[in-house]
Amino acid sequence: MKLLVGLGNIGDKYKLTRHNFGFEAIDYLAEIYKMSFNNFQNIASLAKGKILSEEVILCKPSLFMNSSGIPVKKVKDYYKIFLEDVFIIYDDYSLPFGKLRFRRKGSSGGHNGIKSIIENFSNENFYRLKLGINNDSKSSLTDFVLGKFTEEEIEKMPLVFEVLNKIVSIWIKYPNDKKLEILNNYQIN
Repeated sequence: MKLLVGLGNIGDKYKLTRHNFGFEAIDYLAEIYKMSFNNFQNIASLAKGKILSEEVILCKPSLFMNSSGIPVKKVKDYYKIFLEDVFIIYDDYSLPFGKLRFRRKGSSGGHNGIKSIIENFSNENFYRLKLGINNDSKSSLTDFVLGKFTEEEIEKMPLVFEVLNKIVSIWIKYPNDKKLEILNNYQIN
């Protein structure tokens, strides 16, 4: 079983904000693979189904971003999911909007959701996909990431999500060594 987690903040106030790009990505996957979300222990929304015949759980933590690691670890442990079968999708300010970057491991890079997951896993060796959000705004970092997507960005989201779906499919389909080889050389614009 695979666990795909999108990071974001709960509540309507944060809908379509840049920091919720991970939630938007997970919602997209749930829609195209026809999965419905249910409450999990009041700490996450989970959708179960199949992608490429593989059992998957889509997860949106129900705690705020800085505490994302708590529900992600509980879901991982409850379903006895191996660390190599966890894939985190989240916003990244250091990348321009529309650019995606796949990684197998690494530091939090200043992202508090990833920092919380690393702390709760006591490990930074998990798959992740960074979704670029930067558009060279002059706003403060906090104001920018908590700001809403522009109309132009919203129009481009379907293209970002198509590439996301290809990456998720490759991640699910291939064994660890092969997926790293493919996705490290995958050209994403």
